[in-house]
Amino acid sequence: MRRLLLIDDDERLGAPLAAFFARFDFELVHATRPGEGLARLREGGFDAAILDVMLPEMDGFELCRTIRREAGPHHDLPILMLTARGDVMDRVIGLELGADDYLPKPFEPRELLARIQTILRRRPAAAPATAGTLRFEGLTIDLDRRSVQRQGEPVELTGTEFELLVLLAGTPQKVFSRDDILAHLRGHAAEEIHSRAVDILVSRLRRKLAPLDVIHTLRNAGYLFAGARA
Repeated sequence: MRRLLLIDDDERLGAPLAAFFARFDFELVHATRPGEGLARLREGGFDAAILDVMLPEMDGFELCRTIRREAGPHHDLPILMLTARGDVMDRVIGLELGADDYLPKPFEPRELLARIQTILRRRPAAAPATAGTLRFEGLTIDLDRRSVQRQGEPVELTGTEFELLVLLAGTPQKVFSRDDILAHLRGHAAEEIHSRAVDILVSRLRRKLAPLDVIHTLRNAGYLFAGARA
């Protein structure tokens, strides 16, 4: 049984969601405060976290940032954020901080389940057993360990950044449109997330890979990986 942690201050939300997810072999644990949620995450044993944006103590964005910055079993945990406003900027900010998906409130439990199943399926699928490492000049991508080295130095990437890099580097010189990238990373209709979110994600990945110039933009077309095989 996979375990999910819901961090949401609505005390009425946890019990019905837990009962619903149990029907699909998920255990959902509910924390109503960010501090309580972080304490549980630090204990380990969770497969994904669901964060509300509007929280006491710290908002969901700061909570997401804290999870991504901390060392431990929760550092690379898949994160889905719940936003009451459904604002594009909320989604862009969340993506920039390392969230894996978004769902506006109010939502249907079945859609939340589908989103969680999608990001969990994406994790093991990103490391094909037939190719454990992608090697380029100055860049090594270990698919099994989900780690990246740039000129011999480790690069800390979020789960979404790693998935984007693997997508692009898996087929060098192939142009991926923003819709292609969204469909791969988000697992649902691309129009639900503004294309600006992809631009921000690519920009952040480029900064982390600098001074390597391996991700190129083709105006009005998309992005491609231009690294030379080692």
